[in-house]
Amino acid sequence: MKVGIIQLTSVLDPEKNLRTIRKYLLKAKKEKVKAVFLPECFYSMGDGSKATPFLVKTGNDHYKNIRRLAKESGLYLLGGSAATMLDGKIINRTYSFDPAGKKLPHYDKINLFSLNAASSKKRIIADEKDIYTPGEKPGMIRIEDWKIGLSICFDLRFPELFRYYAKKGSNLLSVSSAFTVPTGKAHWHILLRARAIENQSYVIAAAQWGKHNNNIATFGHSLIVDPWGKILADAKEGEKLITTVLDLDHLKKTRSRLNSLPNDKKKGT
Repeated sequence: MKVGIIQLTSVLDPEKNLRTIRKYLLKAKKEKVKAVFLPECFYSMGDGSKATPFLVKTGNDHYKNIRRLAKESGLYLLGGSAATMLDGKIINRTYSFDPAGKKLPHYDKINLFSLNAASSKKRIIADEKDIYTPGEKPGMIRIEDWKIGLSICFDLRFPELFRYYAKKGSNLLSVSSAFTVPTGKAHWHILLRARAIENQSYVIAAAQWGKHNNNIATFGHSLIVDPWGKILADAKEGEKLITTVLDLDHLKKTRSRLNSLPNDKKKGT
């Protein structure tokens, strides 16, 4: 399956973000990509102090805008997240659609990010709990023979979530992200390769890049990693589309070489 990642520098205005996404979806279509992965907060990027005013609700105009991306492009649109209002609470939810615009299972971010980059332990400079309510359960999508475990950004630091997906037969892990620059430089590549190696799965990490507003700058380097931990594609800096072909036979051969998966799933993918 040929897949792509659209690396974005999302801003608050969703219309600007949608125009950029449509441009790269058209490019993906021409390159015969089947599934495109989007980063965290692709629809509207706030400044971290409060929620974006452009909140998605099932059936509202923002929801329809996202669904239309898949339907108009004829591609699978996978993994990207948007701030969502649900029962009076704001959650960070993935939105995935098939090429006909049919909604696929979602995932609400469980592990919320907080960062204290100052010397004083009392100074937390970012805390998602001030905005979001955490999700409660994992989410998986199946596309033909590919079983995709969904995650968002800070989840990457919690390997138990990805091991859960491996136990459930996942062979592809999606990590939509908006990693900060300092944490990205220190940990991004290492953690993604680790999740791929320990679960012997492909990892697709669609990331935000660049300066989004006065408060937020992100690391970029969207990655596609194979089950052996080899980086197949690295977007590095800038808005762009990167692509590669996922090979199920390669995954099976990798697992047969060094199988460290849970015992109840060792006989298949």
